[in-house]
Amino acid sequence: MSATLGKVAVVGAGAVGSYYGARLARAGEEVHFLMRRDYDAVRERGLSVRIDAPEVRESFHLSAPRVYRNTREIGPVDWVVVGIKATARDALVELLPPLLGADTSILLLQNGLGIDEWAAERFGADRIVGGLCFVCLNRTAPAVVECYHPGSVSIGEFNRPAGSQAHTIAAAFERAGVKCRVADNLMEMRWRKLVWNVPFNGLSVAEGGMTTDRILEDPRLAAEVRALMGEVQSAAAAFGFSIPDDFLEQMIDVTRRMGAYKPSSMVDFLAGRSVEVEAIWGEPLRRARAAGVAMPRLSALYERLLALCPKRA
Repeated sequence: MSATLGKVAVVGAGAVGSYYGARLARAGEEVHFLMRRDYDAVRERGLSVRIDAPEVRESFHLSAPRVYRNTREIGPVDWVVVGIKATARDALVELLPPLLGADTSILLLQNGLGIDEWAAERFGADRIVGGLCFVCLNRTAPAVVECYHPGSVSIGEFNRPAGSQAHTIAAAFERAGVKCRVADNLMEMRWRKLVWNVPFNGLSVAEGGMTTDRILEDPRLAAEVRALMGEVQSAAAAFGFSIPDDFLEQMIDVTRRMGAYKPSSMVDFLAGRSVEVEAIWGEPLRRARAAGVAMPRLSALYERLLALCPKRA
């Protein structure tokens, strides 16, 4: 196994892409960031990461990261790390081809369902590796990312057991100080991530911009969190994925420790940006219905989000 990943491009250098790209770069990887909104700020001031969590407090700064306005300037790479939201996935049709060589792998650090199939159809199934980030991050200012819970990343390959691609990228994350789990079933990991995303991202938007601590402090909303989690658990079981009850409790306990966290969908909603309504809520609901599983709570939440989020995908 190579000691490095080779040449890496980060596409979608918001909070997630910037955080993981910066950690890889600090660990010695050759990382090239595609940036739009923060391009000028990062060129002028570099990229700062601040970790303020109960288990770790540290800050680091990349003084001169490699940043670009378009992928043609980067050229073919060994790995593409995609942090772009599912709402902007159509942009990948133009962004990714200049980065792809014969053996380029694509790591999708994205939420929801349907993204792996979409990417496999356009760029080749053998390239696709999925990553689920169990982490608390916010972009708090241009060129500044703050982490409140470093958590972990689960990595698996699309429609196949974990092989050399998953183990290679996981080893690189571990060298960069990121806890990693390699999974043989990527879809099971995506359903597990929905256990958190469906209730907390959803209710934070549906309630007009409510942080996770306030959601859990409200008895009605806390009960709704558990009900939504239970529906995701039941839907996952219909596809053969067993999510134990203690995993649901673990997600609630972790969220309590996050404090006044702003889920990414809430941040996008309040900023007037597109929200991942279909990937996180619509597609799981459609798949559950097709499998004969009723999800009345998710259905009601989905309808609320459709009404609230004119910008969605």
